[in-house]
Amino acid sequence: MIQALLKPWFLVCTLAIGGGVLAGCQPKSDVQSEAAKQQSQNKENAISAIKAKVVPVKLTKPKACDAEGCIQYDIQTVNTNLKWIDDYFIARIKKADPIAFSTAPNQKINTSDGAAPNLSQSSTYVRFVSQYYDQATFAIQSYSYSAGAAHGMYHQEFVNFDLNTKKRLALEDILVKGVEQQVLDALYDANTMWLEQHNIERSQLKLSDNFYYGANGLVFVYPLYELASYAEGMTELNLPYAAMTQLIKAEYLPSLPHYPAP
Repeated sequence: MIQALLKPWFLVCTLAIGGGVLAGCQPKSDVQSEAAKQQSQNKENAISAIKAKVVPVKLTKPKACDAEGCIQYDIQTVNTNLKWIDDYFIARIKKADPIAFSTAPNQKINTSDGAAPNLSQSSTYVRFVSQYYDQATFAIQSYSYSAGAAHGMYHQEFVNFDLNTKKRLALEDILVKGVEQQVLDALYDANTMWLEQHNIERSQLKLSDNFYYGANGLVFVYPLYELASYAEGMTELNLPYAAMTQLIKAEYLPSLPHYPAP
C-alpha cells in the first residue's frame, strides 16, 4: 500500500541515494528533461565529419557569346552534408562568373571578316581537401584561356573553414596577434635553399593569405609568376608546425606528438 503511494520522483531519489550518489533529488520528469537537454546540446556541439562529392553546376549560359566570340564555361562545385558550405561556394562562383548565370540572350558573333569565331575557355572546380577536427579545407581550382593567347592561366585557392563558427579562416584569424614578422622569418628560414636559388631575398618575401594545413606544416601558396616562372607553377612554401607552436592560436594548431629533446 505504501509503495503504491510513492511518487516517481521519490523512487528516483531513493535509487540515487542507494547508489551512493550525493545529489539533490528531483522529480523523474525533470531528470528526463535534463537528459534530453544535455543530449540536444551534445548533438549541437558535435563536429560533423565532412562528406563531399563534386557535382556540376547548372548554368544558364554554358556558352556565352558576344560580338567578339564565345566563352565556354565548365563549373563544378561540392555537395556536402553542410549546407552553409555549399551555399558559400555557389555564392563565390556566381560572383566570379555572373555571365554564366545570366538570362540575357547571346549576342550575334561578328563574322564579317571571314575568320573563325573566337572561343575562350573558363573552368572552375571546387573540391574537398582535408579536415582536422573542427577545421576543414577546400580548394577552388580555376583555369582561363583567352582565344589567341600563348597559354592559359590557372590558379588554386585554398579555403579553410572553422566548423564551430561557420566562418572562413583568414591567416590573421589563426595567428597570435602581432607575430606576422616572426612567421615570415620562420618561413624564410625553413625554405632558405629554394628561395636563395630563385634570388629571393628575405626582404622580398611576403606572407600569403592562400594557405592550407599540410601533413607536416602550414603550407603557404603563391600565384603564378610571383616567386617563380610559369613553367614551375604555383609556389608552395612549407612552415613546420613545430616552428609555429607559439605563433598559431592553440585552437588552430593541430595536435602534435611530444618528440624527445635532441
